[in-house]
Amino acid sequence: ETVQFRFADGVAQVAPTCQVVGGTPVTAGCRGVKDEHELALMKLANEATLTAYKAAHLAMKEGMTQRDFGALVSLAHQRLGFQGGASVQTGEFSALPHGSITPQVIREGTILLIDGGCSAEGYQSDISRTFVLGAPSDKMKRVFEIEFRAQSAALAAARPGVPAEDVDRAARKVIEDGGYGPGYTYFTHRVGHGIGMDGHEWPYLVKGNTVPLVKGNTFSDEPGI
Repeated sequence: ETVQFRFADGVAQVAPTCQVVGGTPVTAGCRGVKDEHELALMKLANEATLTAYKAAHLAMKEGMTQRDFGALVSLAHQRLGFQGGASVQTGEFSALPHGSITPQVIREGTILLIDGGCSAEGYQSDISRTFVLGAPSDKMKRVFEIEFRAQSAALAAARPGVPAEDVDRAARKVIEDGGYGPGYTYFTHRVGHGIGMDGHEWPYLVKGNTVPLVKGNTFSDEPGI
């Protein structure tokens, strides 16, 4: 599915009688459903990343840059025997799903968004966490509560046979009802994506994806405001 164009095009050039087509219908079906061994590896990767996040959080100090904190996350993964890391965004930049390269400094009362993971025998973790250095403001706590209810609604909606887009819809309704709507106004991305041998793979929990979920699907649940 993610073969670079230059390779696919190279095959097309040397085999002009062949029709080169995407393999997603095959790979998505095979890789989207995990067996018990695959799930065990993914759980191990998740446990390592959560442990690394906790260690970095305990070592965080005011005045660090987002790169300083990211280095702590990478080092913690390394000490645990895994290759991993996280992107780190602070303050206003934490509102951007994929952040910014703008230099940032962690201050008292600053929101931090960390998003990353590691690999266990080729299977990925992908975990987002949001926290505040010091005491959060009342608005931060209020928005976080809406966020948590949206995440919980998505989790409750995710069942075998349910169209993938319904999971996104469940979270989005909570956020819209909380005053942060309509649509993608403040919740600017899909609620989740599959995770496996790639950090992003099928199934994608997004409006328009009517493919039903099946037992063995693994995916993120990360609504944002």
